[in-house]
Amino acid sequence: MTAIEFNYQLTSLKGSLERFAYSLTSNFEDARDLLQETFLKAISYRDKFADNTNLKAWTFTIMKNTFINNYRRASKANTTFDNTDDLYFLNLRQESGLEKPDEFLSAKEIQMNIEMLEDEFKVPFMMHVQGYKYKEIADKLNLKIGTVKSRIFFTRKKLMDSLKGYN
Repeated sequence: MTAIEFNYQLTSLKGSLERFAYSLTSNFEDARDLLQETFLKAISYRDKFADNTNLKAWTFTIMKNTFINNYRRASKANTTFDNTDDLYFLNLRQESGLEKPDEFLSAKEIQMNIEMLEDEFKVPFMMHVQGYKYKEIADKLNLKIGTVKSRIFFTRKKLMDSLKGYN
């Protein structure tokens, strides 16, 4: 394939490449940049293209790989380095994973409020908190799924009202 034929076929793919670039980037400006970079790479590496193969697939692969490489490069660039004289950011105390006293008391207060609820509200709510799905709770308690949803909703509302002072 001659350079003129290659360029003609490449430019005929512009519309589908633009749509693909936008689907990857979700931004028109970034899509245009990606398209331009893809065209540049395709023209630069024209000698690597094997005749009688799928040019469209080849250029789409170039675009996808370019997007992935740019994404990886950008995510590495977002790494923060601490250039302060006293390494202030590195020496910031990290969370120990232990509860603070005020957190422990608020969790205890929440648990007490849950315990004061009637069983018809408390049981479905606790099952939901433990990770059961609405359907599983309904089957286990022999209730309709709408009843389970409304009881969990009203339990949340009651707890929010009774715990208004907590942030």
